[in-house]
Amino acid sequence: MIITDTHTHLYSEAFNEDRQEMMQRTIDAGVSRLFVPAIDSTYTESMLSLESKYPENVFLMMGLHPTHVKENHEEELRHVEDMLDKHKFYAVGEIGIDLYWDKTTLKIQQDAFRHQIKLAKRHKLPIVIHCREAFDEIFEVLEEEKSEDLFGIFHCFTGTIEQAHLAISYNMKLGIGGVVTFKNGKIDQFLNAIDLKHIVLETDSPYLAPKPFRGKRNESAYIVKVLEKLSGIYSLSEEKIAEITTANSKAVFGI
Repeated sequence: MIITDTHTHLYSEAFNEDRQEMMQRTIDAGVSRLFVPAIDSTYTESMLSLESKYPENVFLMMGLHPTHVKENHEEELRHVEDMLDKHKFYAVGEIGIDLYWDKTTLKIQQDAFRHQIKLAKRHKLPIVIHCREAFDEIFEVLEEEKSEDLFGIFHCFTGTIEQAHLAISYNMKLGIGGVVTFKNGKIDQFLNAIDLKHIVLETDSPYLAPKPFRGKRNESAYIVKVLEKLSGIYSLSEEKIAEITTANSKAVFGI
């Protein structure tokens, strides 16, 4: 059984004390494909180091995270462009809009989002979208940019069924993680109405640990708890869920 974590911050400082052990637990759990999103240029070196140490398991993205779209965003976007030109990446991400922490940067977040969508199209790559309290703003940009070559993953999807269908209409898979195991997560109430062909698995580790680890540090090995939950929701074996969602991830990332 091959399990794919489409979104995990393996370079996070949260793993500095036991990264090697965490990686071994992950691989031992059958989670052999790990897709790693970027945040900003300060993490690039550690991302490349991880890829070098685990070339069979770790696949990198490049992008500027919306919460890191600051005064220096033009410089950061040049770094993204430069890295995409000289290194192999599998997606542009995570990119998008986050209005939870700071609404004053909306305009430059929108500009950075549009710019990186265009980069993804130029490099024929998927995008991986971060959306927090910004569904309308995200969909507005996707509507402007929609085309045959716009596709990717709506990471950490926590919206309504209507928003799920809208995201899918823009050629996005839904990234489902620990939230689906939460009592107040809500998406478990309608997820079985969404065809499994639109779903990929993720952890967003070290964040959003699934039950029974909620509130603790998340890690990619815990994706098996998401797999268990989806097995119940879809009334399919865990092996079948892993098979379909891994195939979906291959359709997005090309590997």
